[in-house]
Amino acid sequence: MPSKKALVRRPSPRLAEGLVTHVAREKVDVDLAVEQWEAYVGALRAHGWETIEVEPADDCPDSVFVEDTVVMYKNVALITRPGAESRRAETIGVEETVARLGCSVNWIWDPGTLDGGDVLKVGDTIYVGRGGRTNAAGVQQVRAAFEPLGARVVAVPVSKVLHLKSAVTALPDGTVVGHIPKMDMPSLFGRFLPVPEESGAHLVLLGGSKLLMAASAPRTAELLAGLGHEPVVVDIGEFEKLEGCVTCLSVRMRELYS
Repeated sequence: MPSKKALVRRPSPRLAEGLVTHVAREKVDVDLAVEQWEAYVGALRAHGWETIEVEPADDCPDSVFVEDTVVMYKNVALITRPGAESRRAETIGVEETVARLGCSVNWIWDPGTLDGGDVLKVGDTIYVGRGGRTNAAGVQQVRAAFEPLGARVVAVPVSKVLHLKSAVTALPDGTVVGHIPKMDMPSLFGRFLPVPEESGAHLVLLGGSKLLMAASAPRTAELLAGLGHEPVVVDIGEFEKLEGCVTCLSVRMRELYS
């Protein structure tokens, strides 16, 4: 059976020092962020996901955004080389964790850079955002790692948001959802549904028709509910101040077979 494991990582005490690129810096309440993170992890568990905590990286302010450190395809874990040099130490604990889970481990090498938030998988199509954190060499290395396994890798320009998945994710049927003002080239996606709020473009597929999404996108939740989906809403407001979203707070391992 396919797996329902999710990697998560507890927020660093230095979370408030996290990087911001496309938004103005706001004060982050670290204690409230920890409460929101625990509720997020609880929502995953409540919907059948086994959460696996990566060892905390307290000296890395952005380490809670664990999705940026590894990209999973089938049983292969591609350890990233984050575009922000200050984040590269975050990959160490993640590499150890996925190796213990029995993954085949590959790496992005210099001069390539890749943030996991720039990778959107829709079936066997892997969209890779080419922008401020992921470079052309990183895209090429994703192709080299995953195309021999049956993937089709599509590069997507990203200039208006931090990561590709800050602008688009996908529904269970493969329809891409996105907030058009934050997208560079909506025409690259076949089936596409525009959503009215930026954070409405951020969805985690929990299984069946259930979609984990942020409380900051009520109009999108109403839209998706009207289409027969079941929004599961969590408040991640403190992480949104750091350009975080529901996707980057976990790594969903759906094809990890024992």
